Amino acid sequence: MEHRPPLRGRGAQSGTVPQRFGLAAREDDGDWLDDRTAIDGPAPKLRTTVTEEHPKTILTFNKSPDVPFDRSINAYRGCEHGCIYCFARPTHAFHDLSPGLDFETKLFAKPDAARLLRETLAKPRYVPAPIAMGTNTDPYQPIEARYRITRQVLELCLETRHPVTITTKSARVVRDIDILAELARHRLVAVGVSVTSMDPHLSGLLEPRASAPAKRLDALERLTAAGVPSHVSVAPVIPSITDEYMEAILSDAAARGVRSASWIMLRLPFEVAPLFREWLDTHFPERAGKVMSIVQSIRGGRDNDPDFFTRMKPQGVWPDIFRARFRLACKRLGMNKVEIDLDSSGFRRPGAGGQLSLL
Repeated sequence: MEHRPPLRGRGAQSGTVPQRFGLAAREDDGDWLDDRTAIDGPAPKLRTTVTEEHPKTILTFNKSPDVPFDRSINAYRGCEHGCIYCFARPTHAFHDLSPGLDFETKLFAKPDAARLLRETLAKPRYVPAPIAMGTNTDPYQPIEARYRITRQVLELCLETRHPVTITTKSARVVRDIDILAELARHRLVAVGVSVTSMDPHLSGLLEPRASAPAKRLDALERLTAAGVPSHVSVAPVIPSITDEYMEAILSDAAARGVRSASWIMLRLPFEVAPLFREWLDTHFPERAGKVMSIVQSIRGGRDNDPDFFTRMKPQGVWPDIFRARFRLACKRLGMNKVEIDLDSSGFRRPGAGGQLSLL
């Protein structure tokens, strides 16, 4: 087998992972591979492309018993952050694209999102409840600087007094701190920032184009100082890779005024599992077996538990240890004593032509 150096700046190490939908796979073979670089020169650098798509609706509803929201908006498909553990990677297979490198290089943007949301909110039978953003791909990934779709949605939420929650691992969220502070003044927003480790090198391997951990914690501090209800998520916890940083993340966040926290164990649905195994073999070959052994021990002997009610509740000794550590750290730091309660009572239905309804 040809040995290739790790891909810099990307989470996935290849696009050749097993596909559920018959996506054709091609593998190079032959003696020429040994001299490929000498003959052809270095491989061209991977470039990120963005395709605009124009769906008919933007608000997605769900009835999952495992998540605390029933509606969400994802302004982008794919995510340039390139987090190797991202559970949204398999969605790219629906488009005959690889959940590996395609997921982080071939992106889709929905520039009509705010207009489509306005149409939905204007419907007479629409009943407001918090809209979750960042539940699939990050609303503040790098292309948000160009498209500003997330900001447009937030502006509409402020206009209509509609509650919204944000989950991100990007410090770019502070670029919208003006509108977030105004939303917070009306109890319309809560922002969660996920932090995986305190080691910028490790973060660069796990989530190569996301903000460095220190910048995310800085963002939490700025949001909290601006009066925006903020939450730190230690997520995902990867046994024998990132679990050692749990207390340090919570301690740093608490020192910055954050009082709400949570943690989520690593999940490896569908194509994420072979991609993560490949990542382990590339960066941590000496502990790959141990990591996957622990992962399987908490998921009923499988790489992943896809079942409702149990998929978000890992079982066994390891999760019990993490729960105890998290609970004790929060108690020591005075965290998780504040509930973030958003208000839907002030909702103002938009009328035709962008005008607010008088009713």
